[in-house]
Amino acid sequence: MPLLFVALAVALILILMIPLKMNGFISLLLAALFVGFLQGKSMDKILTSITNGVGGQLGSVVILIGFGAMLGTIMADAGAAQRIATTLVDKMGLKRVQIAILIASYIIGVTMFFEVAFVLVIPLVFVIARQTKLNLLWIAIPMSVGLSVTHSFLPPHPGPAAVAGVFHANMGLTLIYGLIIAIPAGLIVALILPRMRFVKKINPTIPEGIVTSRVFSEEEMPGFGISMFVALVPVILMGINAFCTIGLPEKNTLRHIMEFFGSADIALFIAVLLSVWLLGTRVGRPLKDVMQSCSNSVKPMAMIILVIGAGGAFKQVLVDSGIANYIEEITSNLHMSPLLLAWLIAALLRVALGSATVAVMTASGVVLPIAQSSGISLELMTLAVTSGSMAFSHVTDPGFWMYKEYLNLSLGDALKTRVTYTTAVSLIGLIGVLVLNLFIR
Repeated sequence: MPLLFVALAVALILILMIPLKMNGFISLLLAALFVGFLQGKSMDKILTSITNGVGGQLGSVVILIGFGAMLGTIMADAGAAQRIATTLVDKMGLKRVQIAILIASYIIGVTMFFEVAFVLVIPLVFVIARQTKLNLLWIAIPMSVGLSVTHSFLPPHPGPAAVAGVFHANMGLTLIYGLIIAIPAGLIVALILPRMRFVKKINPTIPEGIVTSRVFSEEEMPGFGISMFVALVPVILMGINAFCTIGLPEKNTLRHIMEFFGSADIALFIAVLLSVWLLGTRVGRPLKDVMQSCSNSVKPMAMIILVIGAGGAFKQVLVDSGIANYIEEITSNLHMSPLLLAWLIAALLRVALGSATVAVMTASGVVLPIAQSSGISLELMTLAVTSGSMAFSHVTDPGFWMYKEYLNLSLGDALKTRVTYTTAVSLIGLIGVLVLNLFIR
């Protein structure tokens, strides 16, 4: 019966979000209330579970979301993101333009949400396509793949960070393992898919008047070294922390220091402070303007924050109702890898819900007891869920429509290319997680 309650709650989310077009925040909260009432919990206990779930979830990720948005916007408004992309393309040349745009997307995507980074980088893709006379998809697919991979695999993005918080996984190790999987996964798909016959037959024109993002002149952009340094500061600090965690004893002084400075929150905070100086006041940009960039950056994140909080509420109601324990008992008898099961649950939810963030938050609540009892690395369980959430992006996914419209594709062509690349990266991610599990315990 408890498993039926979970199925009914997920069905309710599907009905609310797909035919009724209700947003993820309201849908997840209604599902949390629904499960609580089905379990016979009192209203006071349901409310306590919801408030504890929202508070606990946002307490672990809201700072990440805020600082990540600020850093990305400061870089965009200063021209640093454009500098990274244009320099890599210029240095690597026409033959390696796909690798160049992929690397640029990785670097820019680490600090920005998919939609923000897509709008920022797509004008550069159009410029490169015009100058080189290459098929638009030859350049745009690697760009989109790179942004999707960083968004789905790597903290401090909201999805991976939120799941790591639910599972109590180490954020730095999740980032390191995520990079090990994400880099080759993105490279394989970005280089192979544009060369496939059905993709080469698609030759969209650059849409007129759709892009309004500012393109900086050479003189307006900061240096490449400074731009790269600011973008990679959080990755470097979190990476050092992860290596210290793996290689140094618990009482080591350096390990304790890096546990503070290499935590995701502090690493991003340091990067934001550096960006305010290096990309702002140091080059004569008024502090007031930089702070305005910070303020503007957080506004679009409001709904994402609410969705993640509601996902925490849904998870907590499942836990407090005892459903999580029941799921643990049921799944313990399944002859299936917990990693595969976690991937499958997230993939099915992504197909149904569209939003990767809503899918991972719903899946994390369902998968939590499996993760806790499996004995498998919690970081790998996190990546199994997030890689599953990338699969089968189609018409229920807002990112799908951005991809379709900006690249001026028909619905059929958008489905063929977007579904193919997201599913391919997701499957490679699953394989990567299963392979890493052979060596990590």
